[in-house]
Amino acid sequence: MTSKAAPVPTPETQPYWDGCAAGELRLQRCTHCDTFYFPPRPFCPDCLSDEVVWKPLSGRATLHTYVINHRAAPGFEAPYAIAVVQLEEGPRLMSNIVGVPQTPEALELDMALQVAFEGRGDVQVPVFRPAGSVS
Repeated sequence: MTSKAAPVPTPETQPYWDGCAAGELRLQRCTHCDTFYFPPRPFCPDCLSDEVVWKPLSGRATLHTYVINHRAAPGFEAPYAIAVVQLEEGPRLMSNIVGVPQTPEALELDMALQVAFEGRGDVQVPVFRPAGSVS
């Protein structure tokens, strides 16, 4: 099987990938309005302040929405879920759901999730599994 595509960190995203390598989901937070946001950028998308810092998150999320892809893609064995997760701290991000059958019966909207990390090339990528399941 072909390996999954690996993201290429940029200077703007390197703190995010460094956090993933350390087993920690980190996002930017505006110190002016206290908003967490994703994707990384040098200013807050809510108040436009450039007073932003990188902070670790809880790693807890809920399943907001998903689609089950039934066609194999390089590195992915069908079926697999492409999901949008709602992080406990507010932002949403796209990821994959692992550790559960890739069926509508198993992928319940609003189900509690916990971040895990999957190696792809030289980086660790956040994926999500049902909360309470063993890594």
